[in-house]
Amino acid sequence: MTERTELTPGAPPARLRRLTSWLLHHAAARASRIVGRHLDRPADRMRYAILAALDEFGGTSQAELCRRLGIDRGDAVSTLNGMEADGLLRREPDPADRRRNVVHITAAGTARMRELDVLVDDAQEELLSGFTPAERAQISRLLHRLNDLPPS
Repeated sequence: MTERTELTPGAPPARLRRLTSWLLHHAAARASRIVGRHLDRPADRMRYAILAALDEFGGTSQAELCRRLGIDRGDAVSTLNGMEADGLLRREPDPADRRRNVVHITAAGTARMRELDVLVDDAQEELLSGFTPAERAQISRLLHRLNDLPPS
């Protein structure tokens, strides 16, 4: 028979609490809720990722952008269309391959990214408020290592 212990009322079973995958899933869900509360609208999460990638890596094809961000190309098209309509990015034919578009961030896109930086930073502060700076750095290092592992 399994020993019955409960850390706090309503806590999940110890068998689940010992699973890193379960803990990561619930931590990610918590992070998603917090970030969602801080952003102006649900689409801002993908918009922020796209703007950050374009700002850091420069103009790139839509396909490469989606690969880098791990987003479905079909999902990205409507977001890119909206961002282009809002003046946050521009798409131009690739001079090396006219069948492809190269996506570039605009000045308005850079300004919007900086506004979103503040909102995302506030969300990160809320998410990690119970941790010391050293613990925050450790969490980040470990998650980077986990995410940098080759796919299995």
